[in-house]
Amino acid sequence: MTFVANNFSVIDRRSGLDRRKRHLPIFSKYWLTGKRAVVRRKEDRKRPYRIDRHSARTGIAVILIVTLSVIDAVLTLDLVSRGATELNPIMAYYLGRSPLAFFSVKYLLTWAGVVLILLNKSSYLFNTKIQVKILFIIFIIPFVLVVQWELYLLFSNGFLD
Repeated sequence: MTFVANNFSVIDRRSGLDRRKRHLPIFSKYWLTGKRAVVRRKEDRKRPYRIDRHSARTGIAVILIVTLSVIDAVLTLDLVSRGATELNPIMAYYLGRSPLAFFSVKYLLTWAGVVLILLNKSSYLFNTKIQVKILFIIFIIPFVLVVQWELYLLFSNGFLD
């Protein structure tokens, strides 16, 4: 296709394929490092988009969530060994099977939630202007409160030997 503007011939070299709609193949040089960190076009920012690289803040949030989950699991196991009971019925079931099953399920469920948020962090919650990435903060707050409560229980008179 050729366009004429101001008596100059301009050749359109676009293939007609939209590269933005393709997914990153598994065997790619960008597999470990990622390729897209932000979306450049304004019209693309109005729709949900996926990126390959995430910010340092996102990395810190992920590490904090997983670390708090592990601390929660370890403190829960310690409290249960001292006579406390697990109130979450799903986790109580796995705790009844074995401490390793409890820890594994808690760790895997936490990672599954984090991965889902990472994949959809630029989507919008319930057709609002609030992006899914706000869930990182919403996940961190309860984990901090639970860990604080467990530490309080451990250091109060009721559970220390």
